[in-house]
Amino acid sequence: MRCLLASAARPLLRDTGMILRRSSFSGPLLLGVAVCLFYQTLMVVRNRLRSGQPAVKDVRSRKSSVVQMEETRVLISSLESLRNQLQVWSQNPSRHRRAVVLRGRHQVSDTEVQLYQQVLQQMNYEVQMSTYAETSSFLRTNQGGNAPGFRQDTGVIMFGSLVLPGLGGWSLLLCLSSSERSCLRRISFSQLQRHQMVNLIPGLMEAFSDAGGGLCNFYTQLHLTNLPMKPYSCGLTNHMLQIPQDSHSPGVVAMVNVFVLVTSAKPLTSFLHDISVVTTNQELKGRPTKFRDFLLQQLGPTNSQKALGQTKKVIAEVLQAATSTKQWKQTLHRCVLCYQLLTFTLLFSGSTTPVIIQVDTGLTFSAQSQDMFDGQITKDLILEDMLRFTLMPQTHLSSEIEGRQYGGCRGTHSVCLSEDQFLLLLQFQQQMKMPSPFQGNISDLLLRISHYYELQRNSSYRNDKTKEPTNRDATVVFSQDIVKGPCVDPYLKQIYTDPPLSLTPPFSPRVKEYRAEVTFDTLTVRIRPEPLSLACRVHLDDHRGPRMANYPVGLGNSRISILVTDNAEPDPVVMTIYTFHIYRDSRPSLPMFGDHVTCSFVQDCGLLVQPGQECGLQPFIRSQSLLQTCSSGHAPGRWVVPCLSCSDNRTCDWREVAWQPDGCYHQLVDRPQLQDCMMDRKVLFIGDSTNRGMMYFLMERVNSSLHDWGKAHDTLVYRNLNGGRTQVGYSYYPQFWLKKKQRPMFKQALLQLLNRSRPLVNSNLTVLVVGGVQWLNTDHLRTVREVLDRESLSNILVVVKSLGMGFHLPVDGIRSLGLREVQDLYRENSNIIGTAKNHGYEVIDTFSITLGRYKEFLQGRCACHFHEVEKIGSSRIPDNTLSITNKIRLTRTGPGSSSQSAVQDMEQDARSSPATYHVKGPVNQVYSEILLSRLCPKTRN
Repeated sequence: MRCLLASAARPLLRDTGMILRRSSFSGPLLLGVAVCLFYQTLMVVRNRLRSGQPAVKDVRSRKSSVVQMEETRVLISSLESLRNQLQVWSQNPSRHRRAVVLRGRHQVSDTEVQLYQQVLQQMNYEVQMSTYAETSSFLRTNQGGNAPGFRQDTGVIMFGSLVLPGLGGWSLLLCLSSSERSCLRRISFSQLQRHQMVNLIPGLMEAFSDAGGGLCNFYTQLHLTNLPMKPYSCGLTNHMLQIPQDSHSPGVVAMVNVFVLVTSAKPLTSFLHDISVVTTNQELKGRPTKFRDFLLQQLGPTNSQKALGQTKKVIAEVLQAATSTKQWKQTLHRCVLCYQLLTFTLLFSGSTTPVIIQVDTGLTFSAQSQDMFDGQITKDLILEDMLRFTLMPQTHLSSEIEGRQYGGCRGTHSVCLSEDQFLLLLQFQQQMKMPSPFQGNISDLLLRISHYYELQRNSSYRNDKTKEPTNRDATVVFSQDIVKGPCVDPYLKQIYTDPPLSLTPPFSPRVKEYRAEVTFDTLTVRIRPEPLSLACRVHLDDHRGPRMANYPVGLGNSRISILVTDNAEPDPVVMTIYTFHIYRDSRPSLPMFGDHVTCSFVQDCGLLVQPGQECGLQPFIRSQSLLQTCSSGHAPGRWVVPCLSCSDNRTCDWREVAWQPDGCYHQLVDRPQLQDCMMDRKVLFIGDSTNRGMMYFLMERVNSSLHDWGKAHDTLVYRNLNGGRTQVGYSYYPQFWLKKKQRPMFKQALLQLLNRSRPLVNSNLTVLVVGGVQWLNTDHLRTVREVLDRESLSNILVVVKSLGMGFHLPVDGIRSLGLREVQDLYRENSNIIGTAKNHGYEVIDTFSITLGRYKEFLQGRCACHFHEVEKIGSSRIPDNTLSITNKIRLTRTGPGSSSQSAVQDMEQDARSSPATYHVKGPVNQVYSEILLSRLCPKTRN
């Protein structure tokens, strides 16, 4: 390309302004003049960057900032004029582009494949699915038609001096991870049309992929020892990266995955996503978090800004080196709009400048984070952001325009702009206006466009005093606030779910409430609503909630709120609320009318917590000897259920499942005995919501009804139980919603509960029940002993509720456990039981009880609740009251059981009591009845 010197072109630039005033679409010459000047200036910038000289200072020495801004303004005005002219054409619903998705070893039903298909269809693409490039009939059929110079026969439409693709060929090729090598072998990148996009850049694949030797080869063979790189496991994606133990760094050592989208290699342009995955020496489980938030938390305001700048700098240096090597030049191909997503693994250790320890082609997390349950949500969010950012659905131009000779190159002052450069400028200009979590990282050719938009945004915020100032990036920042205009059409376009659900009624934007049913084996549902207007935002359950999330689906009814908000104001305004009800069926059950066998199970084969133990149904042989009452609440046991065959759980009557301790039984405490033994006693509970569920069960059993209930997260005292002769107290611990430094210590919460419940008797008339899902450890038990000894309460009865199943599902926004971590919980549970026994405490082993039935959780994001409280009317018997005998069969295995009288008591009171609450949940009922049996043991067998 030949360009005039800036001095010779200034008269043409003035003429450009005059022509723009005369015509809204002035022709390609205008763009050529403006962009030529822009291009010349920024070529100096790029060269200075590579030589290490101060580029900005050099540019300012050549031209004043006013002149630069004016030239850039003319360029942008011309680009926007062209875009507006073509926008009507591109938004025509009859215009479709074709996308080919090569899924490799991925199944069509895989979440990633479904995500690509849904998003592309929303963006007006016709999607063709295939496995590999070699097997794609569509690619083979259209290969010849896509050769350079082929136009009308493939459906290419002429539009002025531009060429737009029709329906004859493909516009987008997506090669999923297992098909990348097939794409690199079979796709001729040098023969691609300019409007065609591929999600691979061959040179970057060569530099960073395993096939090309990975980062180790790139780093060592090129002798780039001055780069900020320490490749610990380059090119070995199956190797687990470990956080180095740096004795010289007393603070946090963090390994951070950041995700970089390269949209152009020559000139180099890349963008950094605002989400990162952080693993530290204090928390080995990788967690997704905003990268800026992580830096701010660890380094403070000043140093966090410096660290962000240093991060962009080191990434830029590595990318610049990779695209400047001899190997890169040998692999250059013509693919103007190709892009590449890279994962940079950074190490922060006592410095604001990170070190790059690995670069992966594609979207990957560090090995410690691969099995994290919210990892799929993070991956889906980034992939969707990438598609919407690179394809830009609101204009449909960047992947459809093929430039043709801007400037004509005639006469003394002729100016040319290459087609590739025009496409890149147009793409970048639209990316600048596109709201996205991707933030500008580097762009050695397009610095002035980014600077122009930065000044424009700063100016608009200064002029609008009603808006709060925001923390903006030094070069380019993409924020949802950039979208102009209010949310005037606050409706949903569609609700996407995984697995796909049949909505009742069928979806319609104006219908606000839907219902769906799922089977027992469906434990989670991914919800991804799509707003009708880009000016509107979608949040789940809260006005600042995520736009896509995994939800655990408890047995029975679950409710999800979808909020459509207007984010034009600093505080999002809720415009419309959609309600989504999901009903999950109980385990399929086959009633027993004839002969059957008794089967038992300890753990589900879907979650092998005890690898040495059998899983699933096994034949159960009942002991023929006389059983004794269990001497403790943690006696080992198993679930038993009648079945036609132990080899098929679909032949079982799951309504009859019961907990059977090994070699003993727990006595059922009938109501008269319970009320008598609870006389003049105070029972204090400290723990989380699972502990609270046991408390409400006890209150209902003692009082025969439950008139007061709430999801309390503080300290409560109930004094009106059992005719005023029994008192129950409760303190919620831990208060996880507070910052760690603000949370009350366990000792403080325990003392507060004791003081609120005084006077207390130093005997078994005072009972302390302590425990929860997974926060309890042996240190807490030692604290209990120390506090009780100091408060002269060492003789009270202490009951430890051990750990329980939960946090084992892919749920957005909360911690999640992999199999190995659940196995660690099992060992920790054994330690808790042993420590409690040494202190002389009673123990209820809730972990073993919930282990085999972990799929039967009820409502709650943690999947740890095995109880829920329902409101019942005066004329209605609780749904599960009549089957209470079956649920507590564990307690009447021995002789002399009086379970039937307890059932009769509850039936009678349910019929006569006013509107009350009822605690339901068979698993919670089992360990709560064991608690009652330990509080009120019988004196004889």
